[in-house]
Amino acid sequence: MSYRRGWIALFLFCLSMINYMDRIALSIAAKPIATEFHLTSVGMGYLFSSFIWTYTLFLLPMGFLVDRFGTKRMAGIGIFVWSAATALTGAATSFVSLLAARLVMGAGESVSNPVGGKVIRQWIPAHERGVVTSMFNSGSYAGPAVCSIMLGSLVALFGWRVSFLVAGAIGFVWLAAWLVFFNTPEKARWLSEQEREKILLERDSKPAKADENVKSASGLLGLLRTPTLWGLAITQGCNVYTQYLFLTWLPSYLQTTRHLSISHTGAFAAVPYAASVVLCILAGRLSDRYVKGSGVGAGRRRNAVALAMLTGATILAVPFTTNLAILLLIFSITLAGIASTTSLNFALLNDLLPSSRDVAKAMAFVVVGGNVFGTIAPIATGYVISITGSYDWAFGVAGLLLIAGATVILTMTRSPMVRRLDAARTTVSA
Repeated sequence: MSYRRGWIALFLFCLSMINYMDRIALSIAAKPIATEFHLTSVGMGYLFSSFIWTYTLFLLPMGFLVDRFGTKRMAGIGIFVWSAATALTGAATSFVSLLAARLVMGAGESVSNPVGGKVIRQWIPAHERGVVTSMFNSGSYAGPAVCSIMLGSLVALFGWRVSFLVAGAIGFVWLAAWLVFFNTPEKARWLSEQEREKILLERDSKPAKADENVKSASGLLGLLRTPTLWGLAITQGCNVYTQYLFLTWLPSYLQTTRHLSISHTGAFAAVPYAASVVLCILAGRLSDRYVKGSGVGAGRRRNAVALAMLTGATILAVPFTTNLAILLLIFSITLAGIASTTSLNFALLNDLLPSSRDVAKAMAFVVVGGNVFGTIAPIATGYVISITGSYDWAFGVAGLLLIAGATVILTMTRSPMVRRLDAARTTVSA
C-alpha cells in the first residue's frame, strides 16, 4: 500500500519548523538588538515574552475557527500573517515597533498547533499517531537547529535586520505549496483509494469502554468538566516553561557565561536541537508500539509522557558543570525529553478525545495551558538573572516543574474524556 500520507507529515514538520525559526530569530539577534536599543535583561525578557501574549490570547478563538472553517484556509491565513510580521521585524526602529511586530507574529502563530492536531486526526491512523505527532512537534526543534546556524551566520555577516527578512520569506514558500497540494483525505486527488479507505477506517481510536455516545461532539465546555483535559494542559505548562527558557535565553546564556561568539553560539545550540529531532521521532515510534491495540484508547501513552518529563529534568545538572562537552550532552538530553513530552502529550490528547470535531479547540486549550507557563518563563528568568547574577536558579525552577508535570500526567489523565462527559450529562438530565 502507498504511504502518500507521509507528505502530510512533511507539511506539518515544515510548518512547525518555520514557526520556531521565526520565534528564535529574536534570541539569535538578542545581543546586537539589546545594544542598539539599550535594553536590560529585564527589558529583553519582556520582549522575548511578548509574542506569547497574543499567541496565548488567540489560541482558543483560533481553535474554534479551525474546527469551523477548516485547516487549509486557517493555516494559510496564519502563516501569511506571522511571516509578514517576522519580515517586518527587520524594519523596526524602536522598542515599541519591535514589540508590535512580535505581537502580530504571535497572533498569526496561534494557528499552528490547532491545525496540526486537526490535520493529524483527519489524516493519520490511530496506531501511527505518536510518530506523526512527534514529526510535527520535532519541527519545533529542527527550526531552532537550522535557525541557530543559518540566522546566526546572517547576523554575523549582514546584521540582525537581514536575518528577519530571510526568516519571513521562508514562510511564504510553504504557503504556496500548502495552497496547491493540501486537502482533506476525502478530497485529495493524489491519494489512492486503498490508502484513503485505510485512513478513514483507522483514524479514530475507541475509548477503553466505548458506548453509543462516543462519537458525539462534546464541545469545549463539556471537555472542561473532565480532569483529563486539565491534566494535559498543566502537564503542557510544566514542560513548555523549560522550552521557552531554552528558546529565549539559551543564546544569551552561552554568550554571557560561556563567552561564545554569536556564530559559535549558533553552532553549539544547533547540536542539542538537532539531537532532539531524531530522539523525539524515535520516542513517538516507540510509544506507538507501546500502546498498540487497546492501549491507545485507554491512555496508556501517559506513562511515556511521564518518562519523557523525567528525562527532561536532567536540566537540574546544568549548574554543576563547567565543561562544554558535558553541558552539550545535558542540553541534548533535556531538549529530547521536553520535545518528546510535547509530542506524546498531544498524541495522548487525541487518544483520549472521542470526537474529531473537538480536536482543534481541545488542542488550543492544552496549548494555552502551556503558554501561560511559557509567558512567565522569559520574564521570570530575566528577573532571576537580575537579582542573583546567575542562571543557576533559572535551570533549577525548570527542572522542578518537569518533575511536577510527570506527577500530574500520571494522576489526572486516568480515563478517556468521554466517560466523565457522559456521567455529567446524565446528572444534568436527572
